[in-house]
Amino acid sequence: MIPVAAAQALALASVLAAPSFTPQDHPEGYREEARVERVIVDAYVRDNDGQPIPDLTRDNFIVRVDGHRVPIESADWISADMPEIVPLPGDENAEAAQGEGAHSGYPPGRLVIMFFQTSFVPSRLVGFLRMAMQAHHFVEGLLPTDRVAVLSFDSHLKLRQDFTGDHAKLNRAINQAILAGPPPEPDPDASPVLADHFDFYGAKKAITPERALLLIARAAQPIPGAKSMLFFGWGLGTIGGMSGPIAEEERDYFAALRRLAAARISIFSLDVSDADYHTLETSLRLVSDATGGLYERTNIFPKLAMDRVRRAISGRYQIVFRRPDGPSGFHSVSVELVGRKGEVNARTYYED
Repeated sequence: MIPVAAAQALALASVLAAPSFTPQDHPEGYREEARVERVIVDAYVRDNDGQPIPDLTRDNFIVRVDGHRVPIESADWISADMPEIVPLPGDENAEAAQGEGAHSGYPPGRLVIMFFQTSFVPSRLVGFLRMAMQAHHFVEGLLPTDRVAVLSFDSHLKLRQDFTGDHAKLNRAINQAILAGPPPEPDPDASPVLADHFDFYGAKKAITPERALLLIARAAQPIPGAKSMLFFGWGLGTIGGMSGPIAEEERDYFAALRRLAAARISIFSLDVSDADYHTLETSLRLVSDATGGLYERTNIFPKLAMDRVRRAISGRYQIVFRRPDGPSGFHSVSVELVGRKGEVNARTYYED
């Protein structure tokens, strides 16, 4: 379990630069740039029934950086079937932004990463089989614009399927993810392409799930837009266990947080442990809270847990604010809802 000191560091000063960008005249998107003049935070807002709230404006949000309120430039609703970045007229990739055959730089809709932290301990294997079934159901409900990648971690990280909307490929990858066999060759028809920046050599050397998250985030960072990770797993800090994480786990953990922010990945943890409580669940809660996702137990009502995540990622807000003046470094971010009742899940940090 990650110690209290690490949890506090995560909450107040965790990791990486949120991709920044400048607004363009096109109302449907932003073009990301290398400068950190503006910060984008992806916020999932749900009502008391867990349904997304799609009709909010920037006046419904309060953003604080290091405890101080900052002006919000925009808060745009991005529905599940909407491409996040729309190229300007005359852009060489303009046609590629439309539907099937989209250029890898312009995903046509949601990007979802399924990450399976495989284990053959009986209490976890039961949970994996249970959630593999739910993952198949999730695939059945995908939109035509969705693109999903599947990765697994057992003794090391494996890319089972690059981004695709092909249900047959995804179902096959899910079945492979709960096994320990070798990964297939990269999919030549993937779009966008995770494999272009995936460290295959490093993946074979990754011995911690924290390192696996780091490598996934590195590979996903060049792909524009937000990504939702469905983390089917049982915890971080797995080598140190009850004694606390070893040095390599801590190093990989905070490096992963930096890259997760840069790649705009929100982690939705689906805890496969067949228990009402276990010590490593705290680590899943922390990483989900920090990245703007959710934590769900799956041992009693797996379908309900999967449905809550499915509803949560059916739409989100891009909240944009200008970086406050002051020293560079790590900054805490909080997003509050005003004028409406609901719950906000958003990343809690950025670095400039």
